[in-house]
Amino acid sequence: MGLSLRVRRRGSKKETIPVTSCSEEVEITVPSQFQCPISYELMKDPVIIASGITYDRENIEKWFESGYQTCPVTNTVLTSLEQIPNHTIRRMIQGWCGSSLGGGIERIPTPRVPVTSHQVSEICGRLSAATRRGDYAACSEMVRKLKMLGKESERNRKCVKENGAGLVLCVCFDAFSENANASLLLEEIVSVLTWMLPIGSEGQSKLTTKSSFNRLVELLRNGDQNAAFVIKELLELNVAHVHALTKINGVEEAFLKSLNRDTTCVYSLTSIHHMILTNQETVTRFLDLDLVNTTVEMLVDSENSVCEKALMICKSGDGYEVEEALRLGAFKKLVVMLQVGCGEGTKEKVTELLKMMNKVMKMNGFVDRSDSSSIEFKHVKKPF
Repeated sequence: MGLSLRVRRRGSKKETIPVTSCSEEVEITVPSQFQCPISYELMKDPVIIASGITYDRENIEKWFESGYQTCPVTNTVLTSLEQIPNHTIRRMIQGWCGSSLGGGIERIPTPRVPVTSHQVSEICGRLSAATRRGDYAACSEMVRKLKMLGKESERNRKCVKENGAGLVLCVCFDAFSENANASLLLEEIVSVLTWMLPIGSEGQSKLTTKSSFNRLVELLRNGDQNAAFVIKELLELNVAHVHALTKINGVEEAFLKSLNRDTTCVYSLTSIHHMILTNQETVTRFLDLDLVNTTVEMLVDSENSVCEKALMICKSGDGYEVEEALRLGAFKKLVVMLQVGCGEGTKEKVTELLKMMNKVMKMNGFVDRSDSSSIEFKHVKKPF
Protein backbone atom coordinates (compact mmCIF):
# COMPACT_ATOMS: atom_id res chain seq x y z
CA MET A 1 0.00 0.00 0.00
CA GLY A 2 1.29 3.46 -0.92
CA LEU A 3 2.25 6.11 1.60
CA SER A 4 -0.02 9.05 2.35
CA LEU A 5 1.61 12.26 3.52
CA ARG A 6 0.07 15.03 5.61
CA VAL A 7 2.10 17.90 7.04
CA ARG A 8 1.27 19.22 10.52
CA ARG A 9 3.11 21.85 12.54
CA ARG A 10 3.34 21.46 16.30
CA GLY A 11 4.68 24.10 18.59
CA SER A 12 6.60 27.06 17.28
CA LYS A 13 9.67 25.36 15.86
CA LYS A 14 8.87 21.74 15.36
CA GLU A 15 7.25 20.02 12.44
CA THR A 16 6.13 16.43 12.53
CA ILE A 17 4.98 14.51 9.49
CA PRO A 18 2.53 11.65 10.10
CA VAL A 19 3.14 8.91 7.55
CA THR A 20 0.52 6.20 7.30
CA SER A 21 1.50 2.79 6.02
CA CYS A 22 -1.13 0.04 6.15
CA SER A 23 -2.66 0.29 9.64
CA GLU A 24 0.24 2.03 11.33
CA GLU A 25 0.99 5.72 11.68
CA VAL A 26 4.36 7.06 12.67
CA GLU A 27 5.34 10.68 13.21
CA ILE A 28 8.66 11.84 11.85
CA THR A 29 10.25 15.01 13.20
CA VAL A 30 11.74 17.20 10.50
CA PRO A 31 15.29 18.32 11.42
CA SER A 32 15.34 22.03 12.24
CA GLN A 33 17.98 22.77 9.60
CA PHE A 34 15.53 21.50 6.97
CA GLN A 35 12.69 23.76 8.14
CA CYS A 36 12.00 27.21 6.74
CA PRO A 37 12.45 29.77 9.58
CA ILE A 38 9.26 31.53 8.41
CA SER A 39 6.81 28.63 8.14
CA TYR A 40 8.72 25.93 10.08
CA GLU A 41 7.80 23.55 7.25
CA LEU A 42 10.06 21.28 5.21
CA MET A 43 11.78 23.42 2.58
CA LYS A 44 11.18 22.50 -1.06
CA ASP A 45 13.33 25.18 -2.69
CA PRO A 46 15.92 26.42 -0.14
CA VAL A 47 17.67 29.71 -0.96
CA ILE A 48 20.24 31.83 0.89
CA ILE A 49 19.71 35.57 1.27
CA ALA A 50 22.28 38.31 2.00
CA SER A 51 22.19 37.70 5.78
CA GLY A 52 23.39 34.12 5.24
CA ILE A 53 20.10 32.57 6.48
CA THR A 54 18.38 29.92 4.34
CA TYR A 55 14.63 30.10 3.63
CA ASP A 56 12.15 28.36 1.37
CA ARG A 57 12.00 30.51 -1.78
CA GLU A 58 8.21 30.87 -1.81
CA ASN A 59 8.08 32.15 1.78
CA ILE A 60 10.95 34.64 1.54
CA GLU A 61 9.58 36.00 -1.75
CA LYS A 62 6.25 36.69 -0.06
CA TRP A 63 8.15 38.45 2.73
CA PHE A 64 9.96 40.71 0.26
CA GLU A 65 6.80 41.31 -1.80
CA SER A 66 5.11 42.55 1.39
CA GLY A 67 7.61 45.40 1.44
CA TYR A 68 10.13 44.10 3.96
CA GLN A 69 13.84 44.53 3.19
CA THR A 70 15.10 42.82 6.32
CA CYS A 71 16.04 39.30 7.31
CA PRO A 72 13.10 37.74 9.21
CA VAL A 73 15.44 35.97 11.65
CA THR A 74 18.13 38.57 12.35
CA ASN A 75 16.04 41.67 11.51
CA THR A 76 19.07 43.20 9.78
CA VAL A 77 18.51 45.48 6.80
CA LEU A 78 19.61 43.66 3.65
CA THR A 79 21.90 45.23 1.10
CA SER A 80 20.45 42.96 -1.60
CA LEU A 81 17.27 40.93 -2.00
CA GLU A 82 19.02 38.38 -4.18
CA GLN A 83 18.21 34.73 -3.48
CA ILE A 84 20.86 32.11 -4.17
CA PRO A 85 19.85 28.42 -4.36
CA ASN A 86 21.26 26.44 -1.44
CA HIS A 87 22.12 23.26 -3.31
CA THR A 88 23.85 21.71 -0.31
CA ILE A 89 20.78 21.91 1.93
CA ARG A 90 18.50 20.88 -0.91
CA ARG A 91 20.54 17.72 -1.57
CA MET A 92 20.62 16.96 2.17
CA ILE A 93 16.82 17.28 2.33
CA GLN A 94 16.41 15.03 -0.70
CA GLY A 95 18.74 12.45 0.83
CA TRP A 96 16.93 12.61 4.17
CA CYS A 97 13.52 12.16 2.52
CA GLY A 98 14.62 8.93 0.86
CA SER A 99 16.47 7.54 3.87
CA SER A 100 15.23 5.46 6.78
CA LEU A 101 15.43 8.58 8.96
CA GLY A 102 12.97 10.28 6.65
CA GLY A 103 10.67 7.28 6.84
CA GLY A 104 10.39 7.02 3.07
CA ILE A 105 8.85 10.47 2.62
CA GLU A 106 8.51 11.31 -1.07
CA ARG A 107 11.70 12.94 -2.31
CA ILE A 108 11.24 16.62 -3.13
CA PRO A 109 12.01 17.35 -6.81
CA THR A 110 14.94 19.51 -7.80
CA PRO A 111 13.38 22.95 -8.36
CA ARG A 112 13.95 24.96 -11.51
CA VAL A 113 15.88 28.13 -10.92
CA PRO A 114 13.58 31.11 -11.63
CA VAL A 115 14.47 33.28 -14.59
CA THR A 116 16.26 36.55 -13.86
CA SER A 117 15.59 40.02 -15.25
CA HIS A 118 18.95 39.87 -17.03
CA GLN A 119 18.02 36.62 -18.79
CA VAL A 120 14.66 38.00 -19.92
CA SER A 121 16.31 41.20 -21.18
CA GLU A 122 18.82 39.12 -23.11
CA ILE A 123 16.07 37.08 -24.78
CA CYS A 124 14.11 40.24 -25.62
CA GLY A 125 17.24 41.82 -27.08
CA ARG A 126 17.84 38.82 -29.31
CA LEU A 127 14.18 38.80 -30.36
CA SER A 128 14.32 42.50 -31.23
CA ALA A 129 17.47 42.01 -33.30
CA ALA A 130 15.97 39.01 -35.12
CA THR A 131 12.81 41.02 -35.82
CA ARG A 132 14.81 43.83 -37.40
CA ARG A 133 16.63 41.30 -39.59
CA GLY A 134 13.39 39.57 -40.52
CA ASP A 135 14.89 36.30 -39.23
CA TYR A 136 11.84 34.06 -38.88
CA ALA A 137 13.70 31.08 -37.38
CA ALA A 138 15.49 33.13 -34.72
CA CYS A 139 12.26 34.95 -33.77
CA SER A 140 10.44 31.65 -33.43
CA GLU A 141 13.19 30.32 -31.15
CA MET A 142 13.08 33.36 -28.84
CA VAL A 143 9.26 33.37 -28.67
CA ARG A 144 9.30 29.67 -27.74
CA LYS A 145 11.80 30.42 -24.96
CA LEU A 146 9.53 33.09 -23.50
CA LYS A 147 6.59 30.71 -23.75
CA MET A 148 8.45 27.93 -21.94
CA LEU A 149 9.55 30.30 -19.17
CA GLY A 150 5.93 31.28 -18.62
CA LYS A 151 4.88 27.65 -18.38
CA GLU A 152 7.39 26.94 -15.63
CA SER A 153 5.99 29.26 -12.97
CA GLU A 154 3.87 32.30 -12.20
CA ARG A 155 7.01 33.99 -10.91
CA ASN A 156 8.63 33.59 -14.32
CA ARG A 157 5.57 35.08 -16.01
CA LYS A 158 5.77 38.10 -13.76
CA CYS A 159 9.46 38.55 -14.48
CA VAL A 160 8.96 38.24 -18.25
CA LYS A 161 6.11 40.72 -18.21
CA GLU A 162 7.94 43.25 -16.03
CA ASN A 163 10.97 43.31 -18.31
CA GLY A 164 9.32 44.57 -21.47
CA ALA A 165 8.62 41.33 -23.33
CA GLY A 166 5.06 42.42 -24.21
CA LEU A 167 6.16 45.34 -26.38
CA VAL A 168 8.90 43.30 -28.07
CA LEU A 169 6.35 40.59 -28.95
CA CYS A 170 3.92 43.17 -30.35
CA VAL A 171 6.65 44.68 -32.52
CA CYS A 172 7.53 41.21 -33.80
CA PHE A 173 3.88 40.43 -34.55
CA ASP A 174 3.49 43.63 -36.56
CA ALA A 175 6.75 43.07 -38.43
CA PHE A 176 5.65 39.62 -39.63
CA SER A 177 1.94 40.44 -40.06
CA GLU A 178 2.32 40.87 -43.83
CA ASN A 179 4.25 37.62 -44.21
CA ALA A 180 1.79 35.02 -45.50
CA ASN A 181 4.02 32.19 -44.26
CA ALA A 182 4.37 33.44 -40.68
CA SER A 183 1.14 32.02 -39.25
CA LEU A 184 2.83 29.63 -36.80
CA LEU A 185 5.03 32.39 -35.38
CA LEU A 186 2.06 34.75 -35.04
CA GLU A 187 0.04 32.05 -33.25
CA GLU A 188 2.89 31.52 -30.76
CA ILE A 189 3.16 35.25 -30.12
CA VAL A 190 -0.58 35.57 -29.47
CA SER A 191 -0.53 32.61 -27.07
CA VAL A 192 2.18 34.35 -25.00
CA LEU A 193 0.42 37.72 -25.15
CA THR A 194 -2.63 36.24 -23.40
CA TRP A 195 -0.74 36.42 -20.08
CA MET A 196 1.00 39.71 -20.93
CA LEU A 197 -2.15 41.82 -21.15
CA PRO A 198 -2.90 44.59 -20.61
CA ILE A 199 -0.07 46.09 -22.62
CA GLY A 200 0.93 49.75 -22.97
CA SER A 201 -0.17 52.12 -25.70
CA GLU A 202 2.96 51.53 -27.80
CA GLY A 203 2.33 47.80 -27.87
CA GLN A 204 -1.34 48.39 -28.65
CA SER A 205 -0.39 50.58 -31.60
CA LYS A 206 1.62 47.70 -33.08
CA LEU A 207 -1.21 45.17 -32.68
CA THR A 208 -3.84 47.50 -34.17
CA THR A 209 -2.15 48.44 -37.43
CA LYS A 210 -4.20 47.38 -40.45
CA SER A 211 -1.92 44.43 -41.23
CA SER A 212 -1.76 43.25 -37.59
CA PHE A 213 -5.52 43.48 -37.11
CA ASN A 214 -6.01 41.59 -40.37
CA ARG A 215 -3.83 38.75 -39.11
CA LEU A 216 -5.55 38.66 -35.73
CA VAL A 217 -8.90 38.36 -37.51
CA GLU A 218 -7.44 35.64 -39.74
CA LEU A 219 -6.34 33.68 -36.67
CA LEU A 220 -9.81 34.15 -35.20
CA ARG A 221 -11.39 32.89 -38.41
CA ASN A 222 -9.22 29.78 -38.18
CA GLY A 223 -10.46 29.01 -34.67
CA ASP A 224 -7.71 30.56 -32.52
CA GLN A 225 -9.39 31.45 -29.21
CA ASN A 226 -6.21 33.17 -28.01
CA ALA A 227 -6.74 35.66 -30.85
CA ALA A 228 -10.36 36.11 -29.72
CA PHE A 229 -9.14 36.96 -26.23
CA VAL A 230 -6.46 39.41 -27.42
CA ILE A 231 -8.93 41.21 -29.70
CA LYS A 232 -11.44 41.50 -26.87
CA GLU A 233 -8.80 42.97 -24.56
CA LEU A 234 -7.73 45.50 -27.20
CA LEU A 235 -11.31 46.67 -27.78
CA GLU A 236 -11.84 47.18 -24.06
CA LEU A 237 -8.69 49.31 -23.78
CA ASN A 238 -9.58 51.93 -26.40
CA VAL A 239 -12.72 52.65 -28.44
CA ALA A 240 -10.46 53.71 -31.32
CA HIS A 241 -9.47 50.07 -31.67
CA VAL A 242 -13.15 49.21 -32.17
CA HIS A 243 -13.41 51.67 -35.09
CA ALA A 244 -10.24 50.23 -36.61
CA LEU A 245 -11.52 46.66 -36.31
CA THR A 246 -14.85 47.42 -38.01
CA LYS A 247 -12.92 48.50 -41.12
CA ILE A 248 -11.37 45.06 -41.56
CA ASN A 249 -12.97 43.20 -44.48
CA GLY A 250 -14.77 40.08 -43.37
CA VAL A 251 -14.48 40.76 -39.65
CA GLU A 252 -18.19 40.09 -39.03
CA GLU A 253 -18.00 36.73 -40.81
CA ALA A 254 -14.93 35.80 -38.73
CA PHE A 255 -16.73 36.48 -35.44
CA LEU A 256 -19.88 34.61 -36.52
CA LYS A 257 -17.75 31.67 -37.58
CA SER A 258 -16.10 31.79 -34.15
CA LEU A 259 -19.48 31.68 -32.42
CA ASN A 260 -20.79 28.86 -34.58
CA ARG A 261 -17.64 26.87 -33.89
CA ASP A 262 -17.65 27.50 -30.14
CA THR A 263 -20.84 29.02 -28.73
CA THR A 264 -19.23 29.32 -25.30
CA CYS A 265 -16.74 31.91 -26.55
CA VAL A 266 -17.61 34.91 -24.41
CA TYR A 267 -14.59 36.72 -25.86
CA SER A 268 -16.15 36.91 -29.32
CA LEU A 269 -19.53 37.91 -27.91
CA THR A 270 -17.92 40.74 -25.96
CA SER A 271 -16.13 42.00 -29.07
CA ILE A 272 -19.32 41.84 -31.13
CA HIS A 273 -21.10 43.85 -28.46
CA HIS A 274 -18.45 46.59 -28.61
CA MET A 275 -18.68 46.66 -32.39
CA ILE A 276 -22.46 46.95 -32.70
CA LEU A 277 -22.53 49.74 -30.13
CA THR A 278 -20.05 51.74 -32.18
CA ASN A 279 -20.93 51.27 -35.85
CA GLN A 280 -24.42 51.04 -37.38
CA GLU A 281 -23.10 49.56 -40.62
CA THR A 282 -21.59 46.76 -38.57
CA VAL A 283 -24.99 46.13 -36.98
CA THR A 284 -26.55 45.75 -40.42
CA ARG A 285 -23.86 43.34 -41.57
CA PHE A 286 -24.22 41.23 -38.45
CA LEU A 287 -28.00 41.09 -38.89
CA ASP A 288 -27.56 39.97 -42.49
CA LEU A 289 -25.36 37.17 -41.17
CA ASP A 290 -28.13 35.99 -38.81
CA LEU A 291 -26.41 37.09 -35.59
CA VAL A 292 -29.70 37.33 -33.69
CA ASN A 293 -30.56 33.71 -34.41
CA THR A 294 -27.12 32.61 -33.19
CA THR A 295 -27.43 34.55 -29.94
CA VAL A 296 -31.01 33.42 -29.31
CA GLU A 297 -29.80 29.82 -29.49
CA MET A 298 -27.32 30.60 -26.70
CA LEU A 299 -29.88 31.92 -24.24
CA VAL A 300 -30.85 28.75 -22.38
CA ASP A 301 -28.00 26.30 -22.71
CA SER A 302 -24.98 28.53 -22.14
CA GLU A 303 -23.31 29.61 -18.90
CA ASN A 304 -24.35 32.90 -17.29
CA SER A 305 -21.50 35.01 -18.67
CA VAL A 306 -22.31 33.94 -22.23
CA CYS A 307 -26.05 34.48 -21.70
CA GLU A 308 -25.45 38.02 -20.48
CA LYS A 309 -23.45 38.91 -23.58
CA ALA A 310 -26.05 37.31 -25.85
CA LEU A 311 -28.78 39.31 -24.10
CA MET A 312 -26.85 42.56 -24.54
CA ILE A 313 -26.51 41.87 -28.26
CA CYS A 314 -30.20 41.06 -28.66
CA LYS A 315 -31.23 44.43 -27.22
CA SER A 316 -28.61 46.56 -28.96
CA GLY A 317 -29.27 48.69 -32.02
CA ASP A 318 -32.46 50.34 -33.29
CA GLY A 319 -35.12 47.82 -32.23
CA TYR A 320 -35.10 45.51 -35.23
CA GLU A 321 -32.96 43.06 -33.29
CA VAL A 322 -35.65 42.75 -30.61
CA GLU A 323 -38.32 42.12 -33.23
CA GLU A 324 -36.14 39.54 -34.93
CA ALA A 325 -35.47 37.84 -31.59
CA LEU A 326 -39.22 37.66 -30.98
CA ARG A 327 -39.78 36.08 -34.37
CA LEU A 328 -37.17 33.44 -33.54
CA GLY A 329 -38.88 32.42 -30.30
CA ALA A 330 -36.63 34.24 -27.85
CA PHE A 331 -39.56 35.28 -25.63
CA LYS A 332 -40.29 31.76 -24.49
CA LYS A 333 -36.59 30.96 -24.07
CA LEU A 334 -36.17 33.96 -21.80
CA VAL A 335 -39.13 32.99 -19.62
CA VAL A 336 -37.71 29.47 -19.34
CA MET A 337 -34.41 31.01 -18.17
CA LEU A 338 -36.22 32.80 -15.36
CA GLN A 339 -38.04 29.65 -14.34
CA VAL A 340 -35.02 27.35 -14.27
CA GLY A 341 -32.95 29.98 -12.47
CA CYS A 342 -30.03 32.23 -13.36
CA GLY A 343 -27.71 34.74 -11.71
CA GLU A 344 -29.01 38.09 -10.49
CA GLY A 345 -27.16 40.01 -13.19
CA THR A 346 -28.55 37.76 -15.90
CA LYS A 347 -32.04 37.89 -14.39
CA GLU A 348 -32.05 41.70 -14.56
CA LYS A 349 -31.03 41.67 -18.22
CA VAL A 350 -33.63 38.99 -19.04
CA THR A 351 -36.35 41.03 -17.36
CA GLU A 352 -35.29 44.18 -19.19
CA LEU A 353 -35.31 42.42 -22.55
CA LEU A 354 -38.71 40.84 -21.87
CA LYS A 355 -40.13 44.31 -21.18
CA MET A 356 -38.65 45.58 -24.43
CA MET A 357 -40.18 42.62 -26.25
CA ASN A 358 -43.53 43.26 -24.62
CA LYS A 359 -43.42 46.86 -25.83
CA VAL A 360 -42.58 45.79 -29.39
CA MET A 361 -45.35 43.19 -29.32
CA LYS A 362 -47.92 45.78 -28.25
CA MET A 363 -46.75 48.36 -30.81
CA ASN A 364 -46.62 45.98 -33.76
CA GLY A 365 -49.45 43.62 -32.90
CA PHE A 366 -47.00 40.76 -32.67
CA VAL A 367 -48.57 37.40 -31.81
CA ASP A 368 -46.39 34.94 -29.96
CA ARG A 369 -47.33 31.47 -31.25
CA SER A 370 -45.07 29.58 -28.87
CA ASP A 371 -47.94 28.84 -26.44
CA SER A 372 -46.43 31.23 -23.89
CA SER A 373 -49.92 31.63 -22.38
CA SER A 374 -49.34 28.42 -20.47
CA ILE A 375 -46.31 29.90 -18.70
CA GLU A 376 -46.65 31.81 -15.45
CA PHE A 377 -44.65 35.06 -15.70
CA LYS A 378 -44.14 35.36 -11.97
CA HIS A 379 -40.64 36.84 -12.31
CA VAL A 380 -41.67 39.70 -14.59
CA LYS A 381 -43.88 42.65 -13.82
CA LYS A 382 -47.20 42.77 -15.66
CA PRO A 383 -48.52 43.29 -18.23
CA PHE A 384 -47.43 40.71 -20.77
